[in-house]
Amino acid sequence: MTADFDPSAHLPDDLLERIRSRAAQVDRDNVFPSDDLDELRDAGYLAMLVPREKGGAGVTLAQAGALQQRLAGAAPATALAINMHLVWTAVAAILRDRGDDALSLVEDRAARGDVFAFGISEAGNDLVLFGSTTEAAPRDGGYDLTGTKIFTSLAPVWDVLGVHGLDTTDPDHPRLVFTFLERDENVVTRDDWDTIGMRGTQSRTTELHGAHAPAERVVRVIDPERGPDVLQFGIFAAFELLISSVYAGIARRALDVAADALRARTDARTRAPRSEDPVVRARIGELVIAQDGIDLELRALTRDVDDVVDHGARWFPLLSGMKHRTAAAAQRIVDEAAALIGGAGFRSASEISRLVRDVRAAAFHPSSADSARRSAAASLLDA
Repeated sequence: MTADFDPSAHLPDDLLERIRSRAAQVDRDNVFPSDDLDELRDAGYLAMLVPREKGGAGVTLAQAGALQQRLAGAAPATALAINMHLVWTAVAAILRDRGDDALSLVEDRAARGDVFAFGISEAGNDLVLFGSTTEAAPRDGGYDLTGTKIFTSLAPVWDVLGVHGLDTTDPDHPRLVFTFLERDENVVTRDDWDTIGMRGTQSRTTELHGAHAPAERVVRVIDPERGPDVLQFGIFAAFELLISSVYAGIARRALDVAADALRARTDARTRAPRSEDPVVRARIGELVIAQDGIDLELRALTRDVDDVVDHGARWFPLLSGMKHRTAAAAQRIVDEAAALIGGAGFRSASEISRLVRDVRAAAFHPSSADSARRSAAASLLDA
């Protein structure tokens, strides 16, 4: 990230505070934060990763990650929802930096204000990007997609849905198909999002009933046996790093909320602010050290993607490990921050109580802890 990068130029303080002011109500009502989306679109936030010559801001992945941390500190669910759109624009940038313009359609439409959603997750599909339970049946040069996608953030508002499916026309040589769908009667969104946290994302289930993707929207057909394609790398990198940015932002906000509460609270014995208690300072100091660790690692790894660093086969364990470490550290930081605040934070109206609930969603995003451990072990033991 360049020293002259100004986050407030892309996410102004007044906009951030308006988004923050709506977050609690969005959570209580279990609704999508439409006002947030409208304001972010008007501010050019949806196109920030699109090149300037195409109408975007041309920010890097590292800069986008910093902005997502900032947004997550104000409204975690809004940040996570917008994240799924930004994943696709980040993938387009990652591919472009490597000489591949397969996702130019994403950049063109994001620059016009269209919203992209991420339709990859499937129940029981532990292979995620490297397999699919969705059927991709060839027709007229394109594909008809039939299957069920889960955790489709931005469900009420997306314009284009990025999906994948499996073409089993030749059962001995199945092929993975990556494509984009428009809304029509063959794409059904269930109204089934009622969770303990991240409620504003409205990550509803999506049913595909022969939804057709014409040939011009099919961006990759991949032989799973040939190893990871650059598109799969791009999706994995963008998803893991931007997801990590959101949860790092939540953890940072929890520290700030705890610090404010500790400075305002007086110790009954000493009449001094709780923030001066040596035990309290030791506990919160440990949390700051953990936060600094994930911030620095995240910044370094996103820069490596931006700089087209070649980590070879190590890329996937590095990325999954980053997400795993961030998820674990963020949950610990938020929980400890809530404990330091005390009973006041246990009220549902308290911001820290919402952060405690929101941060738990990190465990349900790929890569799972077990998947990250398997990938890390294989990088050492199978070398």
